[in-house]
Amino acid sequence: MSVEAPVSLRAWVAVIGGLFGCFMAGMNVHVTSAALPEIEGALGASFQEGSWISTAYLVAEIVMIPLTAWLVEVFSLRRVMLVGAFVFLLASVACSLAPNLAVMIAIRVVQGAAGAVLIPLSFQLIITQLPASKVPMGMALFSLANSVAQAAGPSIGGWLTDAYSWRWIFYLQLLPGVMLLMAIAWAIDASPMKLQLLKRGDWAGITAMIIGLGGVQIVLEEGGREDWFGSSFIVAMAWVSCLALVYFVWSQLYGNRSFINLRLLKGYNFGVASVAMFVFGGMTFGLVFLVPNYLSQQQGYSAREVGVSLILYGVVQLLLAPLMPVLMKRLNPKLMVASGFLIMALGCYLGAFLDADSAANVIVPSVVVRGIGQPLIMVALSVLAVAGLSKAEAGSASALFSMLRNLGGAVVTAALAQAVEVRERVHSERIGEGLNIFAQPVQERLGGMLDPSLPQQQQTLALMMDSVRHQAYLMAYSDAFYIAFVALAGCAVAALMMRR
Repeated sequence: MSVEAPVSLRAWVAVIGGLFGCFMAGMNVHVTSAALPEIEGALGASFQEGSWISTAYLVAEIVMIPLTAWLVEVFSLRRVMLVGAFVFLLASVACSLAPNLAVMIAIRVVQGAAGAVLIPLSFQLIITQLPASKVPMGMALFSLANSVAQAAGPSIGGWLTDAYSWRWIFYLQLLPGVMLLMAIAWAIDASPMKLQLLKRGDWAGITAMIIGLGGVQIVLEEGGREDWFGSSFIVAMAWVSCLALVYFVWSQLYGNRSFINLRLLKGYNFGVASVAMFVFGGMTFGLVFLVPNYLSQQQGYSAREVGVSLILYGVVQLLLAPLMPVLMKRLNPKLMVASGFLIMALGCYLGAFLDADSAANVIVPSVVVRGIGQPLIMVALSVLAVAGLSKAEAGSASALFSMLRNLGGAVVTAALAQAVEVRERVHSERIGEGLNIFAQPVQERLGGMLDPSLPQQQQTLALMMDSVRHQAYLMAYSDAFYIAFVALAGCAVAALMMRR
C-alpha cells in the first residue's frame, strides 16, 4: 500500500491564497446585498434596475469563467490570478466613486470579468495541489471561505453604510486582495506564456458565448419593462442569443479550437451535479438579492438592520463548514446533498407566508435554516462532481461548475425580480377588484360618499391604495419564496439519483 507524500507548505499557501480570492469574490456579492436599497436610492435606480448592480457583475463572471482554463494555458495560472486580482481591486475602488447607475454597472462588468478567474482557479488549485484524500478538506475550506464572506459581508456592509456611506463597502475587498497577491506571488511558480495559442483561439466561439449569455440576461432583465415578446427588441435579442448559444455549444463539441470541454457534462455525476449547482447558485444569489430588498422596502429596515438580520445566515455556515470533512467520511455524500436541498427548501417554505408583521421574526429563521443546508450541498456536491475526473480535466471542470453556479445566480436573480413585479401587479388587481368607492366598508372608511372636493377623503383613499400595494408585495414575495421552495425540493429528489 503506497503512502501519500505530505502536502508541501507552498501547496497549502497556494490553496489558501486561492481561498482569499474566493472570499473576496463572495464578499463582493454579499456586502453589496446589504446596502443595495441605499445604492439604488443614491443612484436613482428602481427595484428592477437595481438588480443590474448584482447581475452585471454575475454576467461578466459567467462570460469570463469558461475562458479561465484557456487563459491559464496561454498566460499561466500565476499571471492570470495576479492580473485578475489586481484589476478586481482597482475596480472595487472605482465602484466606490461611481456617480450614477450607468457608470456603476459598467465598472461592475469590469470587476466581474476580473474576479471571474478567482473562484474557478481556487477550485482548480484544490483539485490539482492536494491529493485525493485531502480534497474533502479543501472543499470544506472552500465552503468556509464562502461562509465567512456571507457572515461578515452583510453585517460589516450594513454598519459601514449606516455609519459612513455605501461607498465604503467596496474597500473591504482590499485586504483579502493584497493577501491573495502575496500568496500567489510566493507559492506559484512562474511559467512561460504560450502566446502562439492566441492565433489558434476559438474567437468565433468566444464571441458567440459572449453574445449568447449576455443576450439571455438582457432578455430576462428588460423583458418585464418591454412587454416581453410584445417588444420587437426582446424578440430580436432572444433569437440572436439563442442562435449564438447554439453555435457556441456546437463549436465546443465539434470544433478543433474549443476552449472548454463541454463533454464533461455527459458524465453522469458531473452532469447531474452541474444542474443541481445551477439551481443552488440561482437560489443562493437570488434570495441574497431578494431578502434585503424585502426588509428595506416592505419593513422599513435600515442597511445596518438588514446586515444584522443576515449575520446568522453566514455564522451558521461558518460553524458547520469545519464539520463537513468528518461528515463526508461517515455519511453517503448524495444523502448529504439531498438533505441540504431539503433543509434549504424548508427555509424557503418558512418565508412563503408573509404578512404585515413578517419582519426579522420570519426572515431570520428562514435564512438560518437555509444556512444550515448550504454547507451540506457545497462540499458534498463538489466532491461528487469531480470524483473520477483526471487532473487534466480540472480546468474545464472547475470552469463549468463555477459558470453554471453563477449563471444560475444571474438568471434566477433576474427571474425572481421579474416574478415579484409581475405577481405584485396580479395581486394588486385582485385585491382592487373588491374595493370601489360604492362598497359599504370603503364608504365607512371614507366617512360617506367620495367627494373630490374633500382633501381628507382623497388622502384616506390614497392611503388605502398604498395599503393594497403593500399587501400585494407581501403576497408577491411569498410567491417568490414558494417558487424557490419547489425548485430546491426538486433538486433534493434529483440528488438521490446520483452515484457514489
